Amino acid sequence: MILHLVSFKYKKDTDTAARDDHRARLRALRDLDGVVDLKVGEDIVRSPRSYDTGLMIMFRDREALDAYQRNDRHVPVAQLGVAVSEHVVAVDFET
Repeated sequence: MILHLVSFKYKKDTDTAARDDHRARLRALRDLDGVVDLKVGEDIVRSPRSYDTGLMIMFRDREALDAYQRNDRHVPVAQLGVAVSEHVVAVDFET
């Protein structure tokens, strides 16, 4: 299994509606082939080092992760995440 973690730090001018829309679009990816589990959440701590949204996806294998990165439904959501964020970080590892 591969765990894919992404954190989004939104731009200051990204309003609540845009943040909620981004999270909803991320959640809609849960039915893509190879996705075992997907969770999206809004940060509740709001410390200076916190990011605003976290994404956790468990993939069955590396091939599923690679296919997800190129998927026609994922690519526009990833581009939206970059557009509304001042910073995005990710890590992928085997579990």
